[in-house]
Amino acid sequence: MKRISLDISKAACFLSEGAVKAYEPKVKEAQKALEEGTCPGNDFLGWLHLPSSITKEFLEEVQQTADILRQECEAIVVAGIGGSYLGARAVIEALGNSFGWLRQDKGNPVILFAGNNIGEDYLSELTEYLRNKKFGVINISKSGTTTETALTFRLLKKQCEEQRGKDEARRVIVAVTDARKGAARTCADKEGYKSFVIPDNVGGRFSVLTPVGLLPIACAGFDIVKLVEGAQEMERACAPEVPFEENIAAQYAAVRNGLYAAGKKIEIMVNYQPKLHFISEWWKQLYGESEGKDLKGIFPASCDFTTDLHSMGQWIQEGERTIFETVISIEKPNRELLFPSDEENLDGLNFLAGKRVDEVNKMAELGTRLAHVDGGVPNIRIAVPELNEYYIGQLIYFFEIGCGISGNVLGVNPFNQPGVEAYKKNMFALLNKPGYEAESKAIQERLRIDN
Repeated sequence: MKRISLDISKAACFLSEGAVKAYEPKVKEAQKALEEGTCPGNDFLGWLHLPSSITKEFLEEVQQTADILRQECEAIVVAGIGGSYLGARAVIEALGNSFGWLRQDKGNPVILFAGNNIGEDYLSELTEYLRNKKFGVINISKSGTTTETALTFRLLKKQCEEQRGKDEARRVIVAVTDARKGAARTCADKEGYKSFVIPDNVGGRFSVLTPVGLLPIACAGFDIVKLVEGAQEMERACAPEVPFEENIAAQYAAVRNGLYAAGKKIEIMVNYQPKLHFISEWWKQLYGESEGKDLKGIFPASCDFTTDLHSMGQWIQEGERTIFETVISIEKPNRELLFPSDEENLDGLNFLAGKRVDEVNKMAELGTRLAHVDGGVPNIRIAVPELNEYYIGQLIYFFEIGCGISGNVLGVNPFNQPGVEAYKKNMFALLNKPGYEAESKAIQERLRIDN
């Protein structure tokens, strides 16, 4: 089997000669710190060798639970936020039919995502859609008290029990949570839900290859064995003993940090395949939450090309030169569609007749990369042989290990997220949550002064 590959030539050329190679000692030191557990955040390194630790028996247990949900549900709602849903959604949408959500595709249940916002219209429309449907819920929360997810789960639990009865609902509600503590664990044990454990040493944004991601992906009908095999292959390919020139994660970390030091503060993740939109969304959380601290960090953004070339293309081509692009390119699409000839040729496109649509797309990709490089935008290219579970598994682990290395080279703790808690404290105080009286009083005084 092939591997995904990395081309940094159109990015390294924007740096001084040998600049990327000069990062090799720092990268090796960062990898060593990860392996030996001496880096900041070393209590959250469970993802590092997670692929190779996954057993056949564990995958069978996940698949058996998924099969029950698939057999008994028309729709399955994945309730989670951030890393508790983005990885699963990224894989499912990358591998699925673009319009599969409009129907039960080939007997698969519709997979829906909730618990990632507090939109009243969204939740109301969701509950309305689920009315009179046989649906199940995968509740993903380590604590069980994350506001967005807990609020949503309370609504869905009540509706599922009302529509299916408490006993039947118990069979189609699954908890993915902490092993011992938290509201979600207490609820699962009390209600008798099937449950899976989120490992203590795996943070949410690194949790795709735990039940957090594997269970929803299996429920969608995709091969989690192949997904894990792809991640295992990339774990081997990016091991510390692999030479720098062959280790694509090490090179990615090096060139990113080199560009950052040279003033390139924004990385735009680009794809030319609409199915990869949520891969970019997952990547944004992974890198933004890992590196954005201590007043440091590359800002992760994303664009879907060629769509966003008609909205963001001007800025990318001629705006402030503080950006670089990382392009995910799918070498072989899963389907074939030929461009037709037209006798009148009013649109002037007969020169494309008989060509595959993907050939047009590939030339758009190449032409854009050339134009952006000419315009002063460094370009990194990640080539993925095709969209399937095996290569998506590779891509996931590549980005994870690249993030761990890059964050350590940058000099931050890639595995915490202290800034995420700031808004929560203010929200709870404004809602008068018990225990936040002092904060509430301080905020009310601040609002009074501001007004």
